[in-house]
Amino acid sequence: MLRINQVKILITLDNEAYHLEKIAKLLNTNKSNILDIQIKKKSIDARNKKQILFVYTFDVKVNNEDKILKKNKNPQIFKTPLEKYQLPKKGEQLLKNKIVIVGSGPAGLFAAYLLSENGYKPIIIERGKKMEDRIKDVDNFWQSNKLNEESNVQFGEGGAGTFSDGKLNTLVKDKRFIGQKVFEIFVECGAPKEIMYEQKPHIGTDVLRKVIINLRNKIKKMGGEFLYNTKLTDLIIENNNLVKIEVNNNTYIDCNNLILAIGHSARDTFKMLYNHHLKMEAKPFAVGVRIIHDQQLINEQEYGEYAKILPPASYKLTYTTKEKRGVYTFCMCPGGYIVNASSQKDMLAINGMSYYKRDSQKANSAIIVTVSTQDFGNHPLDGIKFQQTLEQKAYTTGKGCIPVSTYKDFKLNQASSKVNLQEIKGAYQETNLNEIFPSYINTALKEAIDYFDHKIKGFNSDNTLLAAVESRTSSPVRIIRDDSFETNIVGIYPCGEGAGYAGGITTSAIDGIKVAEALISKYHPTEK
Repeated sequence: MLRINQVKILITLDNEAYHLEKIAKLLNTNKSNILDIQIKKKSIDARNKKQILFVYTFDVKVNNEDKILKKNKNPQIFKTPLEKYQLPKKGEQLLKNKIVIVGSGPAGLFAAYLLSENGYKPIIIERGKKMEDRIKDVDNFWQSNKLNEESNVQFGEGGAGTFSDGKLNTLVKDKRFIGQKVFEIFVECGAPKEIMYEQKPHIGTDVLRKVIINLRNKIKKMGGEFLYNTKLTDLIIENNNLVKIEVNNNTYIDCNNLILAIGHSARDTFKMLYNHHLKMEAKPFAVGVRIIHDQQLINEQEYGEYAKILPPASYKLTYTTKEKRGVYTFCMCPGGYIVNASSQKDMLAINGMSYYKRDSQKANSAIIVTVSTQDFGNHPLDGIKFQQTLEQKAYTTGKGCIPVSTYKDFKLNQASSKVNLQEIKGAYQETNLNEIFPSYINTALKEAIDYFDHKIKGFNSDNTLLAAVESRTSSPVRIIRDDSFETNIVGIYPCGEGAGYAGGITTSAIDGIKVAEALISKYHPTEK
C-alpha cells in the first residue's frame, strides 16, 4: 500500500467520490487503478474560518504500486510502513500463583486483557461493582444525593473515566504501537471504528459502558477471573517479598505478583501502602472549577459559518499568571454535563461527562490551577489532604450539593443569585465559590478566565457559569517503580493514573499493557 500525508479537502467537498478523485490526481494514475482506500488519520484545520479543511492521511492499495511510486516525486507519498504491535518474548520462570490485578479501570483491564490473551489467567479484584450495578448506584446518587462510598463515579468497573467524555487522545509517542493495540481492542469491543483515525477520538460515556462490559466478557473467555466488591485491605510481606494479599479485611489470596491499578481516588489504599513503606512521593497536580458555556458560542467561535455542519467544537487554552502559576483548560466536554463525582462522605468533587453524540446544549471544561509541594507539603500523602480540604469546603459551602455560581458573582466575591442549569447530574446550590479555594487560586482563576476571553469572545461574560470543585484531575501521588515497573517491595507493580504514570483512558491503558509486558517477559504461564 501507499501512504499519502497531508491531503487537504474542503469540508464541503468531503465524500468518498471526491477522495477517490483527489487521490488519483495526487498519484497521477487512473481511478480504476485504485483498489482500496483506508483513512489513517483525519483532523480539522480551522485556522482560516472562511476555508475550513479536513486534513487526511490515506493508505491506498493500487495496481502497479512500484511504478506509480517511482514516477511520483511528492515526499508526502511513500510505501506504507509496517505498524503492528509486537508482544515481547515470554519469560522462563514459572508462576507460583496467579497474577492479581487491583482495579478494573483502563490500566487494570488492559493489563488483564494482554495477560489473558497470552495464557496467564489473572485475577482482577475490584472494590466496586460490575458495570450494570454500578450504573444504577451512580444514577441513584445523582437523583437522591445518597452516596455509596464503594460504588460511585470513582469506584467500580471501568474506573473514573467511565463517567466522562471518554476521550482517547494522547500526546504519548507510540513507537511500539501499543496505543494502536489499545484502539483495536476498543473497536473489537464495540467502539466506533472512527477512533482509529480521528485526531481527537472519543467514545462517550454511553458507548464506553457497553465497551467495558464486552471487554470484561472477552477477558473472562480467555481465562481471566473478576471478583467484585473485593477491596484490597492489606499486604502480607516476608523478607521484602509479597506473599499474600488481604481483601475485605477477612480473606487472603496467595499472591507473589500484584499489579496496582487502583486509580487516583483510592485514598485509603494509598495510606495502607504507605504504612507498608512502599516508596511513594507527592507530585504536582491541579485544582479548580468547571466552566459552562452555550455550545453554540464555542462552535461559532471555532468554526465560524461552518458551525452548523461540523461536530460540536472543543478548545484547549493555557495561561501563565502574573505570579507565574500555570492555569489551563482540561477535559473539555463538548455538548456535555457537569456530574457529581464524589467518593467520600461529606466531601464533594465534580467532573465533566458527555454522551457519544455530544448533543446537550452546553459545553463545559475544567479550568485548573497548578499546585505543588510548595502549596501543600512534602509528605507523600499531603496532596491527598489538600484535595480533601477543598472537597470538604465544597460540600459545606454547597450544603451537600454541587456549588455553582455565575462568573460575575465569583468576580464580585459574593453568593450567586438564581442559576438555571439543566445540563448537570446531581443536585446543585448557588454559593460563593471564593469560600472554597485559597486566595491565590481564586486570583489565578479570575485572571485566566479574563485572559481566555481574548481567545474565545464571550468566555468571561457575566452569565458564564462555574461549578466546583474540580479536584481529581490527576493523582497527587506517584508510587516509585524501577525500569522493570517493580516497586521497592518485590512483586508489586504499580501502573496507570493512580500510580502517577498516566493521565487519561488511553495512557492508562498503555501503561497497563507495559506492566503486563514486564510480567510476561519474566514469567511463563502455568497452572498451579
